[in-house]
Amino acid sequence: MQPIRNEMLTWEDVDELIDHLLPQFDQEFDAMVMVTRGGIIPGGLLAEAMGITHMLTAAVDFPAQMEMEQAKLMAWPQYIQFPEDKALRGRKALVVDDVWGSGRTITSVKIRIAAAGGFAFTCVLHFNPYRNLFGTTRPDYYAATTDAHIIYPWEVHRDGDRVLRREG
Repeated sequence: MQPIRNEMLTWEDVDELIDHLLPQFDQEFDAMVMVTRGGIIPGGLLAEAMGITHMLTAAVDFPAQMEMEQAKLMAWPQYIQFPEDKALRGRKALVVDDVWGSGRTITSVKIRIAAAGGFAFTCVLHFNPYRNLFGTTRPDYYAATTDAHIIYPWEVHRDGDRVLRREG
């Protein structure tokens, strides 16, 4: 197994990813559900650019109580925070997160929105097809594919010697 490659992005890189996403949207959305924490900043940028004002958040956790790695992947999600059904019913909602790695989090949010009577469409900045647990299923909208661990500018520690620097 090869070591995971890190890729550190700048704010300019994020702007380019947002600019790449915007022309992909072939419909209007009645709501946006931002998956915390990673979806907050890209969701805000997209909502501003698209004029979406009905913005909601979803916080999901997959407990790691089991010993085996494979068993952890089968854990049921816990919704720490989720919009009420009435806020989603009948709405076309754009579900935004920063990255689709395994796809578990954003897929669980999409399914829960559908159960509430909404229509969910997934959107991420980065899609990692090599970690995807859902076969050929992919995000409805994504700006780039990657096999790297992406470090977004809002994740950079800025205190003293903990500053992450771009390599090379």
